[in-house]
Amino acid sequence: MGSKIIGCDVGGTFTDLILLDEAAGEVRIAKVPTTPDNQAVGVMAAIDKVGVDCRELSLLLHGTTTTTNALLEKKIAKCGLITTKGFRDVLELGRRTRPNAYGLLGSFEPLISREYRLEVDERMDADGNVVTALDEDGVARAAQSLVEMGCESLVIHFLHAYANDAHEIRAAEIAAEVWPNEHITYGSAILAEFREYERGVAAAVNASIQPVLSRYLARLRDELTTAGYDRDLLVMQGNGGTVSSSIVAQSAINTVMSGPASGVMAAAYTGSRCGFDEIISYDMGGTSSDVGLIRGGIPATSSELQLEYGMPIHVPMVDVHTIGAGGGSIAFINDAGMLQVGPRSAGAVPGPICYGKGGVEPTITDANLVLGRLNPSALLAVDSPVSMEQVRQRLVDAVGAELGLDAEDTAAAILQIGNDRMAGAIRMVSLARGHDPRDFALFAFGGAGPLHATALAAELAIPQVLIPAKPGITNAIGCAVADVRHDYVNTLNQPMADVDMDQVHGILAGQIAAGQRIIANEGVEVEDEVLVHAAEMQFQGQSHMLRIPLDGATPSREEIQAAFEEAYYSRFSLRLPEIRAVLVTLHTAVIGRRGEIALASLMDPSMRAADIAGAKTGSRQVWFPNGGGDSSDGGGWLETPIMARDALPLGAKFPGPAILEQMDTTIIIEPGNEVVVDDVGNLVVHVPAAFRE
Repeated sequence: MGSKIIGCDVGGTFTDLILLDEAAGEVRIAKVPTTPDNQAVGVMAAIDKVGVDCRELSLLLHGTTTTTNALLEKKIAKCGLITTKGFRDVLELGRRTRPNAYGLLGSFEPLISREYRLEVDERMDADGNVVTALDEDGVARAAQSLVEMGCESLVIHFLHAYANDAHEIRAAEIAAEVWPNEHITYGSAILAEFREYERGVAAAVNASIQPVLSRYLARLRDELTTAGYDRDLLVMQGNGGTVSSSIVAQSAINTVMSGPASGVMAAAYTGSRCGFDEIISYDMGGTSSDVGLIRGGIPATSSELQLEYGMPIHVPMVDVHTIGAGGGSIAFINDAGMLQVGPRSAGAVPGPICYGKGGVEPTITDANLVLGRLNPSALLAVDSPVSMEQVRQRLVDAVGAELGLDAEDTAAAILQIGNDRMAGAIRMVSLARGHDPRDFALFAFGGAGPLHATALAAELAIPQVLIPAKPGITNAIGCAVADVRHDYVNTLNQPMADVDMDQVHGILAGQIAAGQRIIANEGVEVEDEVLVHAAEMQFQGQSHMLRIPLDGATPSREEIQAAFEEAYYSRFSLRLPEIRAVLVTLHTAVIGRRGEIALASLMDPSMRAADIAGAKTGSRQVWFPNGGGDSSDGGGWLETPIMARDALPLGAKFPGPAILEQMDTTIIIEPGNEVVVDDVGNLVVHVPAAFRE
């Protein structure tokens, strides 16, 4: 592996970058404001900040929010659609769901407006047999009409094309003769699954963001080329792998949610190299918390993402559960007279009250400050327009007075409600899916994750918390360590007893070959190849599917059936032998493992003290939920040592309570916790739990 590698994650507020120079044993990091109008400007500013010559770089790996934000903000390309006659409104009719669960309110607009959805004669049946031949002249006329209407991107979406894509492929060839660019998407190339609505939405999502991503990457490549970078640029995908920037726009949908995916990949990479293969990743930022599950060192994936109402994105992605609970989450009294925290956030502007930027609504960050868990000298600098007393008074005025609480009790209540919401998110990815959180370690990162992780671990009886060397830039590290990955899905939708196993083995073999071919063409240096196979199954008559891992590319009928029955029992504690199982889809992930990154290089050895005493910078009164004693009491204050995290010596062991401060986060060590600094600088926190058996 080359000696200089950059991992860069472009977030909504900040662009994080890490430079790993293995030859020099050096790490440099940068955090600069994201430039929404042209994210390439922020990327180049971050590269300049770490002071590296682009001509010396071996590889640059990049995660971006370009496509996710474009979808959420509806800043997308104008798309046209050519579909089977009679199916013009599939994208608008959708499923029998509503924007709001109760009442008749709510509206929905599909990504492609009705005037840009045109029909042509053609028809396949569910077995892939031609019912009506493709009207090729009709396709040409429709494509020309959409060009004249100013469409930049084209979707071709025909009925049952997952079973036979011949009409879609031919229509794309015809349309290419008149279309002014390469932005043509046919549905079966993006998602070869049954269910016309979901497949059509996936194609529409891909087409609507394809020009946006293509333009951004072209600008970034131009900037990098001008700066002397002559290697390939790898782009992070939502499945946790990377792909060459030269082909990523063809399947732009795969870059949606790449930001949360990069954090989970960093958790998996760091954990497995520190002896933790069973991990719950917990990323808390200013607005939200993202939680993922990692088993056997491999992040869980899902094809059930719904970005927002009416936008199911059924392509394989790292399974991340997101809630609106972050440092900026606002606390308020709701209409029922109860304290609520989030999902509204103060954001970066005006931000929490203690930031002094005009914020007037109390947040989780304000609560942590009032309780001594954050450094008042750092947040309330000499020139700050707000004081600690003003923050305390605002908490009482906005929330505490109505509940009869003083400032400390108000802050403690905000903290407890916020922690309860975050604990609920962890339960959703563990207990709700049949996993016992006591079997996992909690990997805490993000700017605010280490502030709350030990309290959450105690609540859920999670025995250990792992905190990486650089929690605040973990997503950038995830980009740097991510492997090359390509995912494939094909539909069978047949009762298990009737499935042709030769067909199953042929599909899996074909998916392997396709992935290997693309990785070879990308030319990225990989050291190993990993194949991950899975099936989605259901009992006949059910709507939802269960994902089943497959052991190898030639499973037997009996092995698949047994795996499904066990997975179903594990999830629902129910056996249904009288109902037939259905094999719906087959998945293959082809992963090219890149070389190792030395985690020890993330910490600067020159900053380490000789002992624990040398890392101590002071002490202050800090409030803890159990007051340092019996968990049944109402909490209380303890004089707590403050330490510089970067100065902790390797191998050090010490008990809580303690506050560990570093550039990108603050770490809370609760009373009763035991901390060990491992040999690469990660913190392993052992958490006692009153409810653990």
